[in-house]
Amino acid sequence: MNNGTPEEQFFEQIAERAPQPSESASAPSKLKSRMYSALMRRQAASGPLASFTQAKASGHGLCCFEELVRIAPVGEQVKSLNICRVCHARVLGENLENAPIYWPNCPYVRFQNR
Repeated sequence: MNNGTPEEQFFEQIAERAPQPSESASAPSKLKSRMYSALMRRQAASGPLASFTQAKASGHGLCCFEELVRIAPVGEQVKSLNICRVCHARVLGENLENAPIYWPNCPYVRFQNR
């Protein structure tokens, strides 16, 4: 048992009694897609996102559309836009379970329960 505060001990006891989810249990891909979209909207509302140039330089993979914007002769401000807002992969991911999207490095593809 944890020797922390009474609140921590209380939650530890509840967690110990709670049934453990099976390894195969997973949230629906539509829910994961909608949550990701909401998080991205909130992040974009709080300030500029990292540009695709910065993301690529730090080792993050870009989807094919992000890569096109990254190599386009446009300013870093454009490269910091959330282009997923206009991508059809987002629309499919948010509305179809196991959506027919397969692009590498697309977050909506990773959310699909395949």
